[in-house]
Parts: sequence; C-alpha cells; structure tokens
Amino acid sequence: MKNIIVPVDFSEDSLKGLDLAVLISKKLKVNIQMVFVQKKTADYYPGTLEKDAHKYAENRFEQILEEYNGKLENKSGLKYIIKKGKIYEEVVNQAQSFEDSIITATTHGASGFEELFIGSNAFRIISATDRPVITITKGDVPESFNKIVLPIDITVQTRQKLPMTFEVAKLFDSEVHVISVASSKGTKIQNRLKAYNKQVVEFLTSKNIKTVSDNVYGDNITDITLNYAKSIKADLISIMTEQETSLSNILLGSYAHQMLNNSYIPVMSITPKEMRFSNGFQTFGATGLEDTL
Repeated sequence: MKNIIVPVDFSEDSLKGLDLAVLISKKLKVNIQMVFVQKKTADYYPGTLEKDAHKYAENRFEQILEEYNGKLENKSGLKYIIKKGKIYEEVVNQAQSFEDSIITATTHGASGFEELFIGSNAFRIISATDRPVITITKGDVPESFNKIVLPIDITVQTRQKLPMTFEVAKLFDSEVHVISVASSKGTKIQNRLKAYNKQVVEFLTSKNIKTVSDNVYGDNITDITLNYAKSIKADLISIMTEQETSLSNILLGSYAHQMLNNSYIPVMSITPKEMRFSNGFQTFGATGLEDTL
C-alpha cells in the first residue's frame, strides 16, 4: 500500500477514491498519484483544442492539490499525471509501474472531458489488474476501517484474500468478521466451509487480529453478504474477483458486479494469484505471509 493510484475525472463523486487514499495516509506513509485519462476532445466538444483540455486538467489538479495536501498525514505525498488512451488500460499500467501499489476508486463519476467511471470502466480496471482495488459506490467514505467483513465460500481461491485483508486489519486495528456464505446447507459444503472458516480464524487470531465467526445462508450470496455487513455497520467488505462456479453457484460477473454496484460500503477486490502448495497445504509465499493455512 505504499503507492496508491486514484483514477479521477474531476467530478465530486470521483474524489471519493482520493478520500479513500487519504484515509490510508492517516495510518501509513503513502505516495498518492491521481490519474486522469484524456481522450480526443473532439469526442466530447467538437472544435475544442487538445491543449485546452490538457490545461483544464492541470488547473483542476492544482486546485485539488491545494485542497488535499493539508489532509495528508505521515509525510505522505500527492501528485498527478495526465495520460491518453483507454481509461482502464492506463490506470492499470500506472499501477503496474510501481512494485507495491493498490488502486482506490469510485464506480461513479462524470465530467465534461471523460466518460463515466460507472459500470464497465471500474469493473474493467478490477478485472485487468493483479493489484488490490478498493472501490466505493453509493455511500460515504468511512472515518476508519473498524469492521471488515471477510466472506468465505467453498472455492479454493476464497482464502487468497486473507493476506491483504490481514494487512488492512493490522493497519487499522480492525475487527474482522469471517462469515461462511452459501446457498446450500449440504453436508459436503458445510464441512468445507467449516474447515476454511476455522483456518482463517486461527490465522488471524494468531496475528492478534480481533475476529468474529458466523454463518449466513441465502439464495443470493451478494444480498446476504451485504445484509450482514449492514447489520454490523461494517466499513469494508473483502471479496475475490474470480470464483469457481462448481458447487458454489457463484458467477464472477453476477457476484462481483452485484457487489460493486450495490454496496454502500467500500469493497476491496482481490484478484486470485497462482497458488503454490507445500505438503498439500495452501501457502501465500508471494505475499510475504509464509504462514501455512
């Protein structure tokens, strides 16, 4: 989380992504880089010169710097870059240019020079990057991540979001609610959920992270997750961006997209990475957490 990439289009909504980055700066020294992706101005304002659009972006960025520099803590830095091309490609490329980075963004936005971030662009950014992405859609940016919901399903990938969730929880001294989610109460499913849930809780507890364990069931995994998060007044939900459909009845498009579009709570999306195995147990060596689950 040392480098935070924030796509903006200068709308009030898009600055929520910047507010998320500022929130992290209150706990950690970070370098925040705002990214505006400029397309051909003729696509929006026929006759407008490209240099005029670039100047407009520079002026807006200078205003944002003046407003936000005083909000940063821990000697964090705030810069901007103006790029050209497809939104999701340029944002992802910028994130990839740093060895250690995350993306914070809103799924809504509107401006005269850029298309909306709502819908396909936000989802494309998440789908195209291997970096964690924290998004906010309809609600307000929380003052802290006091409570994090960590839904666990029966897929092998579901536990891959644990290392990043742990890092955030450690940073904010969060309470992590590990909830087993399923649309079926079959014995095979229950046994696997119980085992996964126990592994996750034991890992977090061993790292002195406050945990709560629970089970929720329903036809729509997104709905039951969101309802649980709302009931405990959670500040963040941690999800995977890719899920297997066997046994779980969860589709990537419907689950992740529904979560991003319907959550009033910030969502942290983690892309599955290739797992390595040692003695039959999943490990997270690539993340720096060598503990075996």
